[in-house]
Parts: sequence; structure tokens; C-alpha cells
Amino acid sequence: MKKITSQQQKVLECIEVYIKETGFPPTRIEICKELGFKSPNAAEMHLRALERKGLITIKSGSSRGICLNNKTVFDGYPVIGLVAAGSPTLAEENIEKIINCDPELFGSNFDYFLKVKGLSMIEAGILENDLVAIKKTTEIKNGDLVVARIDEEVTLKHFFKSQNKIELRPANKDYSVITIDDKVSHFEIEGKGIGLLRNH
Repeated sequence: MKKITSQQQKVLECIEVYIKETGFPPTRIEICKELGFKSPNAAEMHLRALERKGLITIKSGSSRGICLNNKTVFDGYPVIGLVAAGSPTLAEENIEKIINCDPELFGSNFDYFLKVKGLSMIEAGILENDLVAIKKTTEIKNGDLVVARIDEEVTLKHFFKSQNKIELRPANKDYSVITIDDKVSHFEIEGKGIGLLRNH
């Protein structure tokens, strides 16, 4: 790979940050705004240089037609909204959109984003409409943030187990702890939270 200039590096980083934060690449005008270029032609010049050096691919006819090459090509992850009662979490009716994100953003692989509803986790810094990256796993320990299915409802809480009792604890004193006991006909852990995106 050919060496790139400091300005080209800034343009490349701008593209990477835009994709991480918004799910799509920036336009030439947005690159100019971010980096202080006076003309979209300056952005275009750096983009063409990056393309010649094999770091990006530019699709003609699209203002956002910039694709990162090699390891910086990001995967699409579904964003799960309010889960319909009784339906699988990743069912089509629960998927609000697909966003592109670096699979190594949180230092671990994950499978989807869960869009937070309600205020039960605000004291853990998790706000309504935040996107929590969820890894599908049943390997969890006390204190982990988990996605749990209780009967036909899905909830996001902290997991704690002692002897034969399981508690799903909120991070908001105004909400009650959920105790899993014989009254619950169905309970399963669908995954654990490994990271968070705030796009609002």
C-alpha cells in the first residue's frame, strides 16, 4: 500500500467516523465542513487519491458512494425496536433498520442492536432510544447486562443469580426488581450487552 499524506489520512478518518456514527459515508460537502476545505473539489481530489492507493472505492452517480476497502468495510447489523409479544427477537417485524458498524468497535463480536425503550436503566447511563450492542450468548455472570425473555415479554436488565433465585435488576430506583420464580412459565437469556451507541 502506498503512503498517504496527512490530509488524506484525515479524509479517511472522517469517512470511518461518519460510518461509525451514522451508518453511511459522508458527502463531499460534509467532508469539507468537517475538515475545513473551501471547495468540494478539494475533497474530491483527496478521495480520488485514496481510491488510487486502494483504500476506498468510489461508486459513480451517488453523493455517498464511498466504500472503505480491506478491514474497514463494515458489516450491517439489525436494529431491533419494540419486540412484538411472543415473536422471535430477530423476526422481521421487529427490525427497524440496518446500520453499518465496525464489528470490532466494542472489542468483541456482536449480533444486533437493541433500541432501548423506557427509563429502567438510566442510572447505568442507558437512555431511551440508545442502541445497545447485543451478543447472542447464554454465558453470563452476575452483573452482566442481559436481554431476557420472560413469558412473552423481552427486557433489558442486570442479571444476578444466587442459589436457586434469579433477579433481573433495573438501574432506576423507581422500577422494581424482577424475580424469576415458579410463577414464570418461560424464561431465557437471549444475549448480553457489550456496548452502546447514542445517536440522538
